[in-house]
This record gives sequence, structure tokens and C-alpha cells, in this order.
Amino acid sequence: MEERPDVLVVDDESSLRWVLRKGLTKAGYDVEEAEEAHAALRLLRQRGFFAVILDINLPGMTGLDALEEIGKLRPGTPVLVITAQNSMSNAIEAMRRGAADYFTKPFDLDEILLALEKVRERREMEAEMSRLRQVAGEVDPLEEMVGRSELMRAVFKRIGQVAARETTVLIRGESGTGKELVARAIHYNSARRQGPFVAVNCAAMPAELLESELFGHERGAFTGAVSRKRGRFERAHGGSLFLDEIGDMAAALQTRLLRVLQEKEVERIGGEEALPVDVRILAATNVDLEQAVRRGDFREDLYYRLNVVTIALPPLRERPEDLPALVEYFIRRTNPELGTTVDGVTEEALDRLQHHAWPGNVRELENCIKRAMVLAPGRVLGLEEIAAAGFGAAPAVAQPVAQDALVADILPHLERMVGAVQDESDLYRQVVGAVEAPLLRLVLARTHGNQLQAAKLLGINRNTLRKKLREAGIATDASK
Repeated sequence: MEERPDVLVVDDESSLRWVLRKGLTKAGYDVEEAEEAHAALRLLRQRGFFAVILDINLPGMTGLDALEEIGKLRPGTPVLVITAQNSMSNAIEAMRRGAADYFTKPFDLDEILLALEKVRERREMEAEMSRLRQVAGEVDPLEEMVGRSELMRAVFKRIGQVAARETTVLIRGESGTGKELVARAIHYNSARRQGPFVAVNCAAMPAELLESELFGHERGAFTGAVSRKRGRFERAHGGSLFLDEIGDMAAALQTRLLRVLQEKEVERIGGEEALPVDVRILAATNVDLEQAVRRGDFREDLYYRLNVVTIALPPLRERPEDLPALVEYFIRRTNPELGTTVDGVTEEALDRLQHHAWPGNVRELENCIKRAMVLAPGRVLGLEEIAAAGFGAAPAVAQPVAQDALVADILPHLERMVGAVQDESDLYRQVVGAVEAPLLRLVLARTHGNQLQAAKLLGINRNTLRKKLREAGIATDASK
């Protein structure tokens, strides 16, 4: 779950603090309060805050003096100054001492929320520019894609072919194969490298929230929309938008997305104005989109719009020759992070790693190496450290169901149902209905209620699964 930004409110009026706490909490912020400047500075010595809302007229130390101290304690922390004194001198002095913005009582809460949204956007932009500078001066995303195998060389070649061309790219591969790394490599090796790279996981949030994240919303568009919000399309203007797990997108959102791709403009929820957007789409999925199109879970026209150029990432089990280089890379990258001095792995440990199936692909390997490095007493990872990291033998592969035996078991029941048919009957619906609900319950039980895992096991889209669960009257935990 994404961490909520925390705001420190400093004001000696309890009623004003209450109003700000209520409004900011509703808008998705965590709020800490202080009645006077010294208490606020004590809090700031203990930890940083996303932003500070500071009254000028405070008992003891004034807000203007506190503003200067905050600049020394927490450089770069945005401070929004509020005061009942609507004087030009206060405004000038507050901005001179480093205030991010200035508001006069009585103020509109929406103005505060809009200022905080600008702070958030500025921080995202600064982080992106920092990443750009790092990429331009030190690290190419391609360097994080380790592999000398023929399969990976083909991937690198395809990235080079498509990066400079303004075309939509569909990146396909199992979970953990590095699809976002490919998207970043395409972006940072394209003419859009100076623009933003914005990523959104289409399977990580409910459809209603995803719609707001993608397209933005106007104030009052729905309950809780207390201020205007720019969507990811707007934030990606001039750059690239990475749509991860596009195969899990709800049907209604697929329609809206298709329109944006066709018209190259976006409308915020509750808005009336069409905003032009210049965005390159990079999409990724581990879903069989062709099968999803045949089932009606994915729009065929959107599929063709996205599937202009495809890059297929091989699973780790198909390129075991890359594993030694990957292990070396993860050790080298993790040493500074953990403060360890691991040099490598023993031949026995490497042999064990190479014979593992790696269902979680490169991400699973990285986690395994990190855990082993945390537990390693020396400079070399052996079998003991690998085992201690929770790594064991390759997971057992489920045996396929013997189809003939299955049909033989079910056939007598089907014959009885057919024998009971009247002249007019909806036999197909009855048979499917009799089998579908128990199947859904069994699969949910096996996946402990995890709908995404259940959908993958069944070979259907998660939205389709939710629809079938509703139709069957099966109660589920909506958070899973």
C-alpha cells in the first residue's frame, strides 16, 4: 500500500487545526499538530514531513522565525504560511525566508489542497529528473538487464530497433521477468528521454481508482474529490506512459483508454474540457491477450492498437546460462545497500541455483540472493546460506489432469441430466451452472481467496472472475 504523505499543522487555534486535520485526512494525508513553534521544531528534529502548514502569529517564537529554523533543520521541506494579517510586508518576508506559498485567513481549504498537490507533483518531477541525470551520466537501464544468452541478445536488439521510433510497444512475459526495465530502457534511449516516464499498475487498484489515476478528476466529480487532480496521462505529457498488467484492465476503462489513444486527448472525470496529450504508450502483460480477446475480456480494437510492436521476455528457466551473471550482478548491487562484503557463491550453490525452476523469475532470484547475503557469516554464499534464505528444491510441478479419466467420471452424471431433459430446456446453462460455482469455490479455497491467483489458475481475466463470482452469489474479500 502506498504510504500516505504526512503534513505538520502549526497553529494556536484549535478550531483551525481541527478543520485542517479533517480536510487533509479526507484528502489522503496524515496530519500531526503543534500549537506553537517550539513544539513544531521538536517534531521536525525527530523526523521529516511531506509539508508544513505554518501560522505566522504564534505565541513565543513567531511563524516567520520558525520558518527560518525549519529551513535549517529540514532543508527543502515545503512550508505553506497562513496568517490573518493580509499585508504585503508579511507576504514578501515569508517568501523571502523560503515559504512555498502564502495564504490569508479566512482561506479556502481547496487552495491548500491544490498547493499540496503541486508540492507532490514537483517532488515527482524532481525525482524523475534525478533519475534522468543518473541515467544520462552513470547508468543505462539496459545495464540492469543482465544476460548474454541468445534469447536476451534478441531482446536487446529489439529494444534498439524500437526505442527511436514513435510507436506503441507491447511487452509480454511472465511476472518477474523485468518488463518495466524494458519499458524504461526504451524510454531512456528514445527522443523522449528528457520527458517524464510515468508507470501505473493496472492490476494494483480497483477500476474506479484506476480511472481517476489515469485520467484525473475535477473537484466534486465524486465523493472525496475535494480538489482537482491531474491524471497519469497529463503527467506523462511529452514522455512515456507505462501501463503494466494491461490485460487486467476493466472493460469500461479499456473503452476510455482506446478513445484517448485514438483522439490523443483526455478528459478528467467530471470535466468538460478535452486536454491534448502527447504520450508514448508502453504496455506490458503476462496475460494471453489473444485468448482474452476470444473470451470477450479484452477489446479486439484496443488489442490491435497496443500490439504494434511486441517484445517477448523469456522466463529465467529458459536461459539458465544467464544465471551466473545475474547472481554476480545482484551481489555487486546489494553489497552497498546492505553494507555487506560478499564476493560470490560456491560452485555447489551455483549449481543448485541453476537447477531451480524459478517460477518467480529474475525477481525471485534477486530476493533469494538478498536474503542469503543478510544471513551469510562470510564473504562467500554456500549451500547453507542459500538454504537458510528459504531456497529449497524446485517446486513440484502439478501433474496434468488425465482428461479421459475425468470425462469417464463425469459422464454418468451428464447422462442422467440429459435423460431428464424435457422438450424445451436450457441444458447447457444447467450443466455449466452446476459445475461453475463449485469450481470457483474450490479454486478460491486453494488460493486462500486471492482473486488474481485464482483468475490465473482458471485462465480467465480477474474482472471476468469477479463477474462470475457475483453471478454465482459467492461472497469474497474485496481487498484480495
